[in-house]
Amino acid sequence: MKAVKSGIKDAQKAIVLLKDKGLFDFTHEIKFSKDSIVIPVNSVKGLSSVKWLKVVEAALKKRDLKPRTLVEALKGKLTPAEIKIAPRAFDVIGDIAIVEIPAPLVKKEKIIAEALLEVNRHMHVVVKKAGIHEGVFRTQKVEVIGGENRKESVCRENNVSLKLNVEDCYFSARLSTERKRVADLVKAGENVLVMFSGVGPYVAVIAKNTKAKEVYGVEINPAAHKYALENMKINKITNARLFCGDAAEIVPSLGLKFDRILMPLPKDAGLFLDVALSAAKPNAVIHFYEITEEATFPKKTFDEIKAKCPTAVLLDAVPCGAYAPGWIRGCIDFKVN
Repeated sequence: MKAVKSGIKDAQKAIVLLKDKGLFDFTHEIKFSKDSIVIPVNSVKGLSSVKWLKVVEAALKKRDLKPRTLVEALKGKLTPAEIKIAPRAFDVIGDIAIVEIPAPLVKKEKIIAEALLEVNRHMHVVVKKAGIHEGVFRTQKVEVIGGENRKESVCRENNVSLKLNVEDCYFSARLSTERKRVADLVKAGENVLVMFSGVGPYVAVIAKNTKAKEVYGVEINPAAHKYALENMKINKITNARLFCGDAAEIVPSLGLKFDRILMPLPKDAGLFLDVALSAAKPNAVIHFYEITEEATFPKKTFDEIKAKCPTAVLLDAVPCGAYAPGWIRGCIDFKVN
């Protein structure tokens, strides 16, 4: 094939010149040696006047031209109209991508999944949402549409590994930053309670990265609790205590008081605030999560807290991500006086 050769000192100048003239061949690789560079071209037109470039014949390797975006990967496989409504955003848990397939593209879902795997080589499974998060366990039905036939993966964040089944357990990888924020607030020697602890992300992150004395987790979903127990072993955590059952029953039965209490159940945490307050030491810090209107946050949420704990002192109000247009998941950090 046609190529041009220059001295190694002129390599950058040659590449820029060829790209500017539209002669650079992006489909083949450049060949370097100690003293020279051989650059693939799609034409040699107009190069005879460039005295420091020599036109040569060369055997150059073809580039592995993988698509860089989902749109690129879907070209020729879906119509332009279908590509326009194809999913752009998706959740990632470990090596599993969770996508929402629009109804008009259901028959093309496997094509979309294959394209997604082609673009994201670190992913090995694609599942589609087949329902909403519902029930006491906050779980969501999903269906494998591409890659390996499994729903279990390992998510790594904040110096811990978390194993889970994305259908049997509720887990949000998007809250990793929030988990780090809370862990950074934990002081040495604290006893911490995580209500609604799921597969143990808050428990593991706090126990692994802080000098907390003990971290207690309470989770009602038996499947999530089972994974939480395994995750403590995976991360070699010995200062965690996990309990399976209703927080309203388990927490009082512990007969303990805590320095810090987390309530990451944003839709129903308010129903358990009395339970948390009864387990709080004087001057304890509570992290209260709620789905709320962005326009009224944090006043409305803190007013609800003050109604049950008049002496509460607001420490911080943190938006933890969008939930729906105009709505957010917010966290109120407050001290119990």
